[in-house]
Amino acid sequence: MSEVKTAIVTGSSSGIGLGIAEGFAAKGMNIVMNGIEPSEQIEPLRKNLQDTHGVDAIYIEANIMKPDGVRLLMSTAEDAFGRIDVLVNNAGIQYVAPVEEFPEDKWEAIIALNLSAAFHTTRAVVPGMKARGWGRIINIASAHGLVASPFKSAYVSAKHGLVGLTKTVALEVAEHGITVNAICPGYVWTPLVEKQIPDTAAARGITEEEVKRDVLLAAQPTKEFVSVEHMAALANFLCSSEASSITGASLPVDGGWVAQ
Repeated sequence: MSEVKTAIVTGSSSGIGLGIAEGFAAKGMNIVMNGIEPSEQIEPLRKNLQDTHGVDAIYIEANIMKPDGVRLLMSTAEDAFGRIDVLVNNAGIQYVAPVEEFPEDKWEAIIALNLSAAFHTTRAVVPGMKARGWGRIINIASAHGLVASPFKSAYVSAKHGLVGLTKTVALEVAEHGITVNAICPGYVWTPLVEKQIPDTAAARGITEEEVKRDVLLAAQPTKEFVSVEHMAALANFLCSSEASSITGASLPVDGGWVAQ
């Protein structure tokens, strides 16, 4: 990339999103962070990212489950940097229940954040990317965008929908220097996952190592977690000129989960 690019990463106050934002910053991109936490809570992360990598970084507190929140995020980012070159749709939530017991409000919330928000952000950035003749849109789907598991009807539906959105937009913008791809991770080692392990061990009466191997990683043949660095490395590659012919793809990073 010959000029400084600006990347917006939704849900980047922690976990996968923060890892991708840090990976982009390390490559010299300006960063728009996003989450629902108060700005003062995220300020140390934002400042560290900016100071460590010598880029400009801002944090925008916006609830993108609602179209108004998306509009606030996108307009503030445009005002700050004048352009969005890279969009990573990462924000997401999960809820687990049998379909007949699945709360209607949880369904609506998961579809709104995991799928509809990506539509609204994509719709907002495409015109500018077309005008500049370059853009990268990366949707963080899931292995559950390719295969299903019980009790996750909303999440699996949303992630399958995100894969479909990825393919459709990729075809629409293919002649404009824009690529659109989905990364489909298995279980990623994040603070959120780490915090769940002691409670799960206590509830099941097993060790924490057994929780990792036999519960969380049961579907991953490698029996190893995906790291946020793995995710960031692939996201960075997809932004490179070498990846310009990769578009409309759903790329598993799942330790072999969907190969079974």
